Amino acid sequence: MADATMTQTSSLNLDQATWDLALYYALRPQLYFDMFADVKSTNAAPARGVSVTFELMNDLAAATTTLGETDDVATVLMSDSQVTVTLLEKGNAINTSYKARATAYLPLEPAVTNVLGYNAGISIDTIARDVLVAGTNVRYGGAATSRVTVAAGHTLTAANVRRAYTDLVNASVVPFGSFYAAAIHPDQAYDLRTETGAAAWRDPHVYSQPNEIWNGEVGEFEGFRFFTSPRVTNFADAGVGGTVDVYAALFFGRQAIAKAYSTYEGRGPLPTVIESPVTDKLRRFKPWGWHWFGNYGVFRQASLRRVETSSSIGTNV
Repeated sequence: MADATMTQTSSLNLDQATWDLALYYALRPQLYFDMFADVKSTNAAPARGVSVTFELMNDLAAATTTLGETDDVATVLMSDSQVTVTLLEKGNAINTSYKARATAYLPLEPAVTNVLGYNAGISIDTIARDVLVAGTNVRYGGAATSRVTVAAGHTLTAANVRRAYTDLVNASVVPFGSFYAAAIHPDQAYDLRTETGAAAWRDPHVYSQPNEIWNGEVGEFEGFRFFTSPRVTNFADAGVGGTVDVYAALFFGRQAIAKAYSTYEGRGPLPTVIESPVTDKLRRFKPWGWHWFGNYGVFRQASLRRVETSSSIGTNV
């Protein structure tokens, strides 16, 4: 006969849910665009200022005229040009309450600093991307002549890639080693690789040392080292009829973009995560934040080309 006084879960309140003590964060895209800012204000004068000006010396025209035996050579003028990047303050912050810290079953500070650190990275990388997208040298897929005329069938093709390569070579743009760089959206990569076939591409390990492979690099094709990212700009519904998504593929060489930043009070090329002082009367509120004083700017328009296309797997309805 069963014991009628057996202690079960119904008679105790000890069977509680347990919690995993690991923290998992949102799915995060890799950051790419900042790494191509190969012109930096590392040689900036120590004086404080609101902007950094980069000096470009122009070359002289080729001297092909034959000199007369008794004629002195005529002197010519040197010329220069300048690129100015205005520094801007960027930042974000999180404030935590005493009660939130006291009742959390996991420490809040590691989560706060992790979220802030990634926010700092993606923020300045987005600024760099938007500067690259703002370049003035642009072509369009298919028969399109502007962003609003890009139709669903105007996808990225090998011909677009070859033309971008030709434009860069004709402008005497210096490549990254043996290749130029190309940033395309995964939807564009789908169309390009479907058209050209996998055999037309070379994997990164074939032509690079492992430590020289860029983040997100998928291979080499037609003189470019390609990387793909969902963060490549997608102008949603910007094409024909206000329904076609338009993607901004970027093709560029060296010195396409410049990065300027302040070094005052220990600042530098990357944002600084700051533990802010507690200032409320009962010392309950503890803020954290990140701060950066810098900016990006197009350094050489000739080094930067943009090709705007649709994708067969984009949102085109």
